[in-house]
Amino acid sequence: MLNQRTVKQLVKTTGVGLHSGTKVELTLRPAAPNTGIVFRRVDLTPVIDFAASALMVGDTRMASTLEHGGAKVSTVEHLMSACAGLGIDNLYVDVTAEEIPIMDGSASSFVFLLQQAGLQEQAAARKFIRVIKPVEVREGTGAQEKWARLEPYNGFKLKFFIEFNHPAVDGTGQTAEVDFTVESYVKEVSRARTFGFMQDVEMLRGLGLARGGSLENAIVMDEYRILNADGLRYENEFVRHKILDAIGDLYLVGHPLLAAYGAHKSGHTLNNLLLRELLAHPECYEIVTFDTPERAPHGYLRQLGLEWALN
Repeated sequence: MLNQRTVKQLVKTTGVGLHSGTKVELTLRPAAPNTGIVFRRVDLTPVIDFAASALMVGDTRMASTLEHGGAKVSTVEHLMSACAGLGIDNLYVDVTAEEIPIMDGSASSFVFLLQQAGLQEQAAARKFIRVIKPVEVREGTGAQEKWARLEPYNGFKLKFFIEFNHPAVDGTGQTAEVDFTVESYVKEVSRARTFGFMQDVEMLRGLGLARGGSLENAIVMDEYRILNADGLRYENEFVRHKILDAIGDLYLVGHPLLAAYGAHKSGHTLNNLLLRELLAHPECYEIVTFDTPERAPHGYLRQLGLEWALN
């Protein structure tokens, strides 16, 4: 059967929160089958656990934030994206502050940490959520309209359109599609960094956000150009980062999706509303497992390093 995964051993790192600017220690630990991904505020007494669940997401301003028992852990989407990309089902994530460290602004540091810890198959079937009827959420009208949808698909692919009316963004691709049947999460998505605009920094910091942002962990732009000396990692890095975020946000549904995701100017809020809409309509999805790897969608076999099952 296609099995669940955790990490082989504990691994640690230290960084700062993008929005809080607070130093935080992050520890990733193995978890038993069917645990899911659980964030733990080990700096609190008693320790508070946050299940990685769409229904536990509260604040979605600039990040996805889990809330429980009056406490929170924010900016979980990049680590969740890495877990989805590497097929991690069960994991304890211990943090010593209210935000996951931003690292370099992408998911690549978390991919490295998870690979350093090693991936361990477990004696339990991996559960998938297969979308069987389309689900969609919309916000705004006319030029301000935003939407996100999930449709049936035997695999996992994402298509995203962005629009910022900024020369540095408009000069790159504003649409990207990634189909994991043929493309690699690690190569094609994981290195895309978060981005922001200098003119927004003071406003965001007045809201208690972006206090830890810098050229070391984000693509930063003034009114005309990219300020980072090293430029972009992908030709269309902006929209690829939105796909990276969406993968992390969608993994908060609790299991990998078998679906096609499409979005037009979506963000953390609409992504979470989309998952809540899906979960509110049980007739639109089913939980499935695969008794042999060969029966699983080819994209997941490649993603999990099981290409041999295709031969």
